[in-house]
Amino acid sequence: MYILKCANNTYYTGSTKNLALRLAQHQAGEGANHTQKRLPVTLVYFEEFNRIDEAFYREKQVQRWRREKKEALINGRFDKLSDLAKNYANSTTSTSSVAESKLASAGSANGLEELPSTSTANVLEELPESVEGDDDG
Repeated sequence: MYILKCANNTYYTGSTKNLALRLAQHQAGEGANHTQKRLPVTLVYFEEFNRIDEAFYREKQVQRWRREKKEALINGRFDKLSDLAKNYANSTTSTSSVAESKLASAGSANGLEELPSTSTANVLEELPESVEGDDDG
């Protein structure tokens, strides 16, 4: 599962079996429609999984997050993830305190699965230079 920062400062979340190849595809304009229109892109975060279905599940989970929560993940502020979920749930308009309570508990449960130990910085150093692409888009 990976997160790209696009030229217009939006984030794109995806999953792949081959990160280096997928990054090259995005930079070449062969990626998702979102990234094709917002080149160049920069890899800002990723997680590795043993199975692609696990990565796909995590991708879908992170895609539902607000920008602030994604940025906490990107910046390694894992301690903030639960608070950001609770803050969002508590700030939503609800007709009952029971609904608010359910939102808060659901939000705090989402996103606290055990995170892989590999850091983005370590893998970025291992990626070939050609993956970074150029400014021609």
